[in-house]
Formats: sequence, C-alpha cells, structure tokens
Amino acid sequence: MSKRVLTTESGAPVADNQNSATAGVGGPILLQDQHLLEKLARFNRERIPERVVHARGSGAYGYFEVTDDVTGFTHADFLSAVGKRTETFIRFSTVADSLGGADAVRDPRGFALKFYTEEGNYDLVGNNTPVFFIKDPIKFPDFIHSQKRDPFTGKQEQDNVWDFWAHSPEATHQVTWLMGDRGIPASYRHMNGYGSHTYQWTNAEGEAFFVKYHFKTNQGVRSLSAEQASELVGKDSDSHQTDLLQAIERGVNPSWTLHVQIMPAAEAADYRFNPFDVTKVWPHSDYPLQRVGRLVLDRNPDNVFAEVEQAAFSPNNFVPGIGPSPDKMLQGRLFAYADAQRYRVGINHTQLPVNAPRKTTADNYGRDGAMATRYGSRHDKNYEPNSHAGPAQSDAALASPLAVTGWTGTHEASAHVKDDDFFQAGELYRLMSQDEKSRLIANIASGLSKVSLDDVIEKNLAHFHAADADYGKRVEDAVRALRED
Repeated sequence: MSKRVLTTESGAPVADNQNSATAGVGGPILLQDQHLLEKLARFNRERIPERVVHARGSGAYGYFEVTDDVTGFTHADFLSAVGKRTETFIRFSTVADSLGGADAVRDPRGFALKFYTEEGNYDLVGNNTPVFFIKDPIKFPDFIHSQKRDPFTGKQEQDNVWDFWAHSPEATHQVTWLMGDRGIPASYRHMNGYGSHTYQWTNAEGEAFFVKYHFKTNQGVRSLSAEQASELVGKDSDSHQTDLLQAIERGVNPSWTLHVQIMPAAEAADYRFNPFDVTKVWPHSDYPLQRVGRLVLDRNPDNVFAEVEQAAFSPNNFVPGIGPSPDKMLQGRLFAYADAQRYRVGINHTQLPVNAPRKTTADNYGRDGAMATRYGSRHDKNYEPNSHAGPAQSDAALASPLAVTGWTGTHEASAHVKDDDFFQAGELYRLMSQDEKSRLIANIASGLSKVSLDDVIEKNLAHFHAADADYGKRVEDAVRALRED
C-alpha cells in the first residue's frame, strides 16, 4: 500500500507540517509560507453560521420500507409497492438552544427526514410533538426571540418565555405537551416523530387527501424528569448524541413505524375546527391511524460537520403525489427553510453529497454562485426554452390544485365552529393520570412563578383556566405557593 502524501488544497506536496517557514532559525515567519497561510485561513473559516433554530443536532442514515399498500391515496413512487426501500437521512435536534447547548433539556425536538427517492429528494421536516406553539408564520421570529437568549442578560429569561405565551393563547396546547412528561425525551431513540403539519396526498386518479404523519418509536417512549435531566446534563451534555451514535455502532438499529391519518379533501371545509391549524390534532376517533411502513437507522455519518451540520432540509422539497396544504405555518416554512439554507450554507448547498439527490440527477438552469460544482457540457445553454435539447418542464403537477376564494388581506376569524385555542389543551390534560398532572403542574409553576410581571402571570393562568377548571386552579395554587416562599 503506497504512503499517502499530505498536500496543499491545490494538490502540491507539503514538505514540513510541523514547522513554519522563518527567516533563520529564530527569525520571524515568512509571508511566503503558502501552506501556513492556507492552513490558518482555512481554519478561520471552518465553521458556518449555526442554525437560528435547531442548531444542536445529531444525524444518521437508514432506510424506509413500505409495509402497507397506500397507493389508493398517493402515487408517490417511493410508496408505490409493499417491500420497497428508500435510503434516508435523519437529523434530530433541540429547538431553542445554541450549538453548544445540552441535549437533555426541556425543549421540543426536531425530527427532519430526507428520503432519497427516484423522483428526487423528499424532505419531511417535523418535530417530536404533533402540535406547535403558533399558527401563523408572521409570529415565528418573535416566538423564537422570546425563547432564546435575552439581548441584555445573554440568558434565556422566564419573563420573555412566559410573556410571549401570555399574548399567544394558541400556545396553550403545546405548552401542556412541553411541560408534561414527554417534554424531555430520554434519548432520540425513545421519542415519537410527527410531521405536525397537514400535507396533501394525491392518487393516480387525481383524488386529493389531507394527511398527518406519525412516526411511532419501536423502542418505546421514555422520558426524563427535570431532576433526572439535570443530573444527566452534568454527566454528559451530549447524552442524546452519545446514545444514538453508540446504539448504531453496536448494531442496535433504532426504528419507527410510520402511520398516517387520512382525511378526504372534501371533508376539510366542513370539519368542526380548522384541520390546517398546527396548534390542534385530529382526533383518532375521526381519522384513525393507518400503517404505512417502517424507518430504520443503520449507519452513522462519517463526518458530523459535512453530513449533519451541512445537511439542509426544506418542507418545499416534494415529490409527485405529495404536496402542501393551506396550513399557514407550513406555507411560511416553505419559503423560510430553503432561504435559511441558502444563507447559511450557500446557494449551492443542494450539491453537497448529503443534500444531493441519489436516485436521480438534478438537471436545471441554475448556474454559478459560490462553490458551484455542477456544470454541464460546454454546449449546454443556461436559459429555457431553447433549441438545444435542454431539460424541459414535465407538465405533470406534483399534487392536486387547491381551490381558494375570498378577499385578500389579513384575516383572524375562522369559519369553523369549534376553533378556540383551549379545548384540546383541556382534553390533553384530562387524559393524564393524577401523577402526570402533578408533574405537569410542578413544571409549569417552576417557570411561571419566576416571572416578574403579575399581569403576565395572570394572563397565563387565564389560559389554563380556560382549558380546564381543575388545570387552572392547580397551576394557580402552585404558582401562588412558590411566590409566597
């Protein structure tokens, strides 16, 4: 086996990687030392801007295998036959903290999945909760600002967290999830994943259906109490990364079973609440879970930076047979996620190996830009239409068209009968055991009692009272008791 030779970025051999070139033995370093300058300059640029949200994450490769026939609902090719397998890449993440934060914290978890299909890459960008804090993307920057570090103190402040929730009653359902027993997963392997949003499936006959994705962990759901999490963070702040890495290296490959809820498109308009509101779930009694397949993770990335940090997901990466719904938060994310990756990783981030399609070839008229690696032949044109056999449109829509009507403008009112912000939070609370309720109350009171403004406390208490009388009373009593101590 021949010895590998260390080279510069241009491929020239490096004679000495231990000593810089100097003027004499003890003299100053020479500007002509190209290897030193290149090495330091590259080191200065090794990091890319961290994600504004979901900065801290872990990833793995695997496959998705279809186990049940769903061709009556979608003509997506990767779901076209029982037994068909598609390569995948997943990135788990926390939401609010920075890249240097800890894994075992009370925070939603990102569950972003890339399918390398024969019709292009399909990205399903979800969370480990079926709902979210807000229903309109115009509130998202403010929401994230309230949850991240305060510009003056440099810390996450309970005043900011609860102040935003006080002015966002629709957050009550997700707050109940977050402060409950599932708010701190024991590991990435022991939590469910959800598409959260509503999506559209279209079958070969052109019939449209609205769907919600549920990835149920086959390892069982396990979570940590606040005390257990605090102890674990002290021992290993990278606990979830450690667990995922070591499990796959041992051959203990984690898996999830995908189920979907399916609503015929015609039923959406008359449903009792807005089915596209991401702060609400669809009751299983109305739309039961239907099994689709299983996701298995069986390979760790070789390089975390190249494959996990530079992985780019966008919910507007659809394939034929799957498309968006009128979910307002989803509509905002269709732009925001892709734009964030263009800023963070660059306009040509889709050419990186982890992001590039694997079962097909990207063929379009996008050219140039920083780090462009995809060219074509010398005679390829960079415009369309053309007379030179360049790629042309397929004339096949990804999904069925959505009928829209009404006046343009900003609209708050809903046409659905049961569309308040509290009833599902109350239903979730009433499903809990007494022990679960006690832990939920303690978690909420621990943070809310630290808020300095009485008005913010009262507004939040009103939300819990509106969800359920017992829920509100117990939170109020717990907060009062802690503030009196």
